[in-house]
Amino acid sequence: MVNRHNEYISPFAPLDSEFSSGLRVIDYFSDCILFNVCNKDKDNKAQSHQLDKMVLEFSSSPLIAIIASDVSIKNNVATSIAHIHTYNRPLTKTIHHAVLITSTEVELFAIRYGINQAANSNDITKIIVVTDSIHVARKIFNPSVHPYQVQSAAILSELRNFFNCYKGNIIEFWECPSQLKWHLHNKVNKETKAFNLTLLYPCRSSWELSKKSKSDDILNAWKMIFQVFDSKGNQFLDLLDDDDNIIEPSYIKGGP
Repeated sequence: MVNRHNEYISPFAPLDSEFSSGLRVIDYFSDCILFNVCNKDKDNKAQSHQLDKMVLEFSSSPLIAIIASDVSIKNNVATSIAHIHTYNRPLTKTIHHAVLITSTEVELFAIRYGINQAANSNDITKIIVVTDSIHVARKIFNPSVHPYQVQSAAILSELRNFFNCYKGNIIEFWECPSQLKWHLHNKVNKETKAFNLTLLYPCRSSWELSKKSKSDDILNAWKMIFQVFDSKGNQFLDLLDDDDNIIEPSYIKGGP
C-alpha cells in the first residue's frame, strides 16, 4: 500500500512535449486507447452484468491489470484510492490525500498512480481502468490548455513508455457510475468515504502561505524555461504593458 499526504503541484505544463501536435500519445497510439461508456438505455443490473462479464473474461490472465479508483472530499481534504487487481497476486492499493484541490484533479491523481503501479509490472500488456468519472479520463488526451495538464502529462508519459514496451499493449477505460454499486468500484468508494485524516497543515493560512511560496518557485521556473526554449525566437513575441514593461506570468487565488 502506498500512502501520500499534502503536496502542492503546479496545475499547468504549457511547454510539455506531450501536448505538441504530431508528438502526442494519441497521434501514435490511438488504436491502443479504448473507452467503454455505459449505455444509458440499460438498467443498473444490465450495466453491472456487463462489468462482471469483463472481469470474468480478463481476471484469469496474468497479463492484465484491472484498476478501480474513486475519490471523496470532506472538509477540503481529498482522499483518492485505487485498487489494482492482477491475477494470482495480492491486491495493490494506492492512497493519497490533498487539501484545497478539485475533484477533477484528485480523480486524475488516482488514475495516474493506478496506471503507474500497473505499467511498472513488466508482464502487464493490458490495463483496464474502472472509474465513475469517464469525462475526467477523457481530459488526459485533451490537447487544449486546461488546468490539469501536469497530471495529464504525467499519465501520458507513463502510457508512452507502456505502449513502447510492446506494440500490442492496450489501455481501456470503463465507466462505472457510483449508483451501480458494482462490487469492485463500490469497495473503493466506501473506503474513500470512511477514511479520516489528520491534516499536516491544520491552519488554512499556513497552507496558503506554503502554497504561495511554491507558486512563486513555479513561476520563476517557468520564466527560466521560457527564456531557453528553442522555439522562442521564431514563434514568440514579448508582450508589453502600457508602460512598455514585459508582462510576466502571474497567478490569482484559485489558479494561475
